[in-house]
Amino acid sequence: MRVRQLTAAAAALLLAATLGGCSDGPAPAPTPAPEPVPASADPTAATGDVRPADRTAVRDGGTLRWAVDRVPATLNVYQPAATADSALLAHALYPSLFRPDEHGQLVPDPDYLTGAESTPPGQQPQVVTYRLNPHAVWSDGTPLSAADFIAQRAALSGLDPAYGGGHPAGYDAIDAITQGADPQEVRVTFRRPYAEWPSLFGPLYPAAETATAAAFTRALSGGAHLTAGPYTVSRYDAEGGRVTVVRNPLWWGDAPKADRIDFLAEPPERRLDALDQDRIDIAPLTAAVDRAVPAPPSGSPAAAAAPPAAAPEAAALALRRAESLPGVTVHRAAAPSLTQLTLNAARSPLTDPALRLALGRAVDRRRIADAALTPLGLAAAPLGSHLLAGDQDGYRDNSTAGGPADAARLLDDAGWKRPAGGGTRVKDGKQLALTLLIPAGSATAKRTADALTADLAEHGIAVKTVTAPAETFVKDHLAVGDYDLALFSWPAGPSPASQQRPVYAKPRPDPTGALDPGTNYARSGTEEIDRLFDRAAAELDPAARLDLLQEADIRIWQLGHSVPLYQRPELVGVRSGVAGAGVWGFGWPRFQDVGWARSS
Repeated sequence: MRVRQLTAAAAALLLAATLGGCSDGPAPAPTPAPEPVPASADPTAATGDVRPADRTAVRDGGTLRWAVDRVPATLNVYQPAATADSALLAHALYPSLFRPDEHGQLVPDPDYLTGAESTPPGQQPQVVTYRLNPHAVWSDGTPLSAADFIAQRAALSGLDPAYGGGHPAGYDAIDAITQGADPQEVRVTFRRPYAEWPSLFGPLYPAAETATAAAFTRALSGGAHLTAGPYTVSRYDAEGGRVTVVRNPLWWGDAPKADRIDFLAEPPERRLDALDQDRIDIAPLTAAVDRAVPAPPSGSPAAAAAPPAAAPEAAALALRRAESLPGVTVHRAAAPSLTQLTLNAARSPLTDPALRLALGRAVDRRRIADAALTPLGLAAAPLGSHLLAGDQDGYRDNSTAGGPADAARLLDDAGWKRPAGGGTRVKDGKQLALTLLIPAGSATAKRTADALTADLAEHGIAVKTVTAPAETFVKDHLAVGDYDLALFSWPAGPSPASQQRPVYAKPRPDPTGALDPGTNYARSGTEEIDRLFDRAAAELDPAARLDLLQEADIRIWQLGHSVPLYQRPELVGVRSGVAGAGVWGFGWPRFQDVGWARSS
């Protein structure tokens, strides 16, 4: 089964984060599978440090000012121009039928669904019946209906290339969508079982925006579009760097607490100043801290030159400044984003699986996590799964599948012998010297690389760190295989069978006969691993599906594909008196609950 991997919003978020870019806000909808992100955080804290707001403690009224990188070109997360900010705004404006809970499990959102169920395992064909909330309407008063489902499936199934959007996994498995017994019942029949069906239709767009290729490819921006969330757009000013949303007068659920939310373009390098000067109330700070650069003396030649590279010292100063801002709390947690050391199996000497396994066992994952995360105030828990975050339902540390812990013996057995007196290992007259590719300007990646280099040097493996900027990290290095080892992250989400499959799928020949790795930048894979993912995606019994995913993870460890290290850190600055904001883990803000505390 070939699965289309990404939404554009996922690619934009993950690429930016991987390369130390700006978009460090809440992750996009759970449907898509990934593109890469930078070095990260603690599996024990991935849900974040903010509990759902107590609505009774939040007063009615007021304006919230929320920092975004820029005004997005589109709010359609499935278009190529979408960004992480597109996804953030979409959650305030459009339905997502299911929401992830604190353990990454998708649960129905009662604002949009009164119920949803699938036929039981073994019953064919699989039919999912959705019961729409009868009060749920688009902003013109039209109820949500099967027509919206039908149009979105047409746009995302890949059956019509004219749409040109992302084709998130699962839509191509749908055979038919019909109205059920009444307008609130929607029946989706699958041509093959699809276990992760709750990830579909989130966000759900109105048929008017998806029913034709021409409509689907138009930029979804400005205020003249149907929405169905607690807020609706009142101002969309790309040039002025502001999107304003106000209470939706037709909203049927819990009334939004804030009168309006201004999403303001504040690049990460300006966010600490913006918080200090009381220009914003909620600000993702991961990039602001991770990519902080030392300030040159005023009037010096360096002040007029390009900014210097980020340094761990500058990042520490930026974090201390964030923590000391009056009236601001820095929330921190591990993001649902899995940082790993990826090994290029298509490049000598890593073509040898025995060497890849030995190298993996030479990595002290706890030491690495400590170096990366402790400076950010996060617990240093190493990650033991390629597929699941530490607090995700079903997480299990499968690292022992990577082989015996004695890395020195494994390296000896692979033929790499250490010279008398120590030094770099040698085989057939060649030293075991490798490059490590990391995102330029990321302090967390630099700390991780330094710890990795020291770790591997102790085992006789010489590693030289090289950096690449955002614009070349993927296309000029990962995509073409120009690296030995690489440090970046992949997102963890509620749909690991379909979401993670492309990362580990066996590379196939393209039409020219050349091997196409897709997003499997390690370039190693097996038919067995592919089958395990496909069986998991089609297994409707949750326990059996998890068993298949664990088996896939074990096989990935045994392949020497990559070494999971830790979860990427996430930091958010929130002004005192703002309730319901912080780090959201697997999910996204419940915008109708975010506002100003009664005591503020």
